[in-house]
Amino acid sequence: MPVPAPALAPSFNTVRLSHACLNVADMKASRHFYVDTLGLQVTDETASHIYLRAMEERGHHCLILQKSSDPGTVESLSFKVFSEEDLDRADAHFRSGGRATEWVERAHQGRTLATTDNLGTPIEFYHKMDRLPWIHQQYALYRGVKPLRIDHCNFFSSDVDASVAFYSDFGFRVTEYTEDEETGRLWAAWMHRKGGVHDIAFTNGTGPRLHHIAFWVPTPLNIIDLLDLMSTTGYLDNIERGPGRHGISNAFFLYILDPDGHRTEIYCSDYQTIDPDHEPIRWDLKDPQRQTLWGAPAPRSWFEHGTPFVGVKAKPPTLEATPIIAP
Repeated sequence: MPVPAPALAPSFNTVRLSHACLNVADMKASRHFYVDTLGLQVTDETASHIYLRAMEERGHHCLILQKSSDPGTVESLSFKVFSEEDLDRADAHFRSGGRATEWVERAHQGRTLATTDNLGTPIEFYHKMDRLPWIHQQYALYRGVKPLRIDHCNFFSSDVDASVAFYSDFGFRVTEYTEDEETGRLWAAWMHRKGGVHDIAFTNGTGPRLHHIAFWVPTPLNIIDLLDLMSTTGYLDNIERGPGRHGISNAFFLYILDPDGHRTEIYCSDYQTIDPDHEPIRWDLKDPQRQTLWGAPAPRSWFEHGTPFVGVKAKPPTLEATPIIAP
């Protein structure tokens, strides 16, 4: 199937990916991983929730850790919209397409619209979030990998073509994609709103399940520093893949797993995609430099392990094509 033409005047204006809510078993262990090791900043903390932000962010949080009896699952993914009116337009957009919507209460946020995408993934939209003092230049606070901001999320989709069509309909634009030569179908796709390579991406697989969330860091050297730290503080086995550089997105990357199995990518060095006539880059599924421009090929776990969304039954992929997997 061809990549859909971008909707340059969508029915509502999504700004970017904002945050994710992850369900965890042990708040102390999760706090140690995300705060003491990665270096995210705590903005609020209760017995059941920890709210975190990265160093250049003004909004209250980019990640929520939620204590749960069902750890290793994902509660929701959230997006920021341009205005309060866009929230109402989003509500009308999804209801007109047959999606159920609900206005929900979320701490530190204004009106929040909850719905699901075409695969049942729980997604939320808001405009207002509590604003916090700028700490980007408070260098004494920097720790771990020195995360600057949340960048994107990637999740397994049982039908990447259908996922791309759904998100294209309200303004997400494809920047790069992997196509299966035999069927002409999409095996993976990267889509953006903020002008980077992606806010959201889809990988063919049993889904929907979260593949990873990603944090932008200043330089590749920050990733090397994190590897040194993790390898000497009990997190050696949590290093899954990397460092390396993707062909797709040109990103310098590292993939790690938290104590509950949620995957995080540490990420830098992609490129600008603001121009409305930016043409998507096509990659063949069998091109070894697609996933790894240089570095070791991805292990099997990278193609199979993901964390499920609460209450959503994942389905096997409709496309059976196989990428290159490390032995």
